[in-house]
Amino acid sequence: MPDALRAEDLHKSFGDVKSLDGLDLAAAEGSVLGLLGPNGAGKTTAVRVLATLLEPDSGHARICGLDVVGQARQVRRMIGLTGQFAAVDGMLTGLENLELIGRLGRLGRRETRRRARELLERLGLADVADRQVRTYSGGMQRRLDLAASIIGRPRVLFLDEPTTGLDLPSRRALWTVIDELVADGTTILLTTQYLEEADRLSDRIVVLDRGRAITSGTPGELKAELGGPRIELRLTDPTALPAAVHALPEQAVQGSPQPDERTGTLVVPVRADDDAVIPALLAALQENGIAVAELVFRQPTLDDVFLAVTGAETTAAPTKGPTP
Repeated sequence: MPDALRAEDLHKSFGDVKSLDGLDLAAAEGSVLGLLGPNGAGKTTAVRVLATLLEPDSGHARICGLDVVGQARQVRRMIGLTGQFAAVDGMLTGLENLELIGRLGRLGRRETRRRARELLERLGLADVADRQVRTYSGGMQRRLDLAASIIGRPRVLFLDEPTTGLDLPSRRALWTVIDELVADGTTILLTTQYLEEADRLSDRIVVLDRGRAITSGTPGELKAELGGPRIELRLTDPTALPAAVHALPEQAVQGSPQPDERTGTLVVPVRADDDAVIPALLAALQENGIAVAELVFRQPTLDDVFLAVTGAETTAAPTKGPTP
């Protein structure tokens, strides 16, 4: 399928700070591109450039074949944007907010009212449509903000950390709406601090650091690059870690064990196709008098990918304001 979004060699600096340093991105029609990176990596700057809110210092970007600088007005008719903070008017009702956005987008009065009612129903806000938005919960305001960004049926939708600060039920409700939008053919660029969210929603992921893409691929491809599954063992006696490493059966281990003396844990990479690996490990440790307090078997996660490629811990805490 053709790319709905493409950026090539984007550069953007703020004084001496390089926010974008040769960024390349592409997203096919009807797909979700997840954009990840530590705070200050350039995610929000990339969104602002692609959404025609900032001009790049150099490089090129196109939305549905239109240049974001030279054809900015036409691009704005193609896109929707939900930022990090809900941009709704608390003094207006939910319905009035959507009608205002619809009319500003040059929808007809009748079409605006019909579309607003449809979205309020779809997003579970029909019962509060005539209440002032200042009485809405945070999750309700985020859903209304999303409704405002899609009332004009955008072909490309930018979601810049749309679920930051929401509880899990509210986040999952928004995920369902995003799934429906993609099924309808909308292309979405998603930035998020929640790795579970990126894994759940994204067709492809690009990880940014210091304004550049440092790795990309499907969630499965990125996790596969870290190797197979691993077993995490917490020993009853942390001083037994050296003996535990020595006792591990070579045929069960796929890579170098990683002991952590501070926590008394041992991470053991293992083969994915060996069902006997856990009994073999436990038997070997027991034979050497090493007691295991806890055992966890897990596959690599996007958190592991993020830490491996950026060296930064992920965070689920909401940011205090927009970041470059």
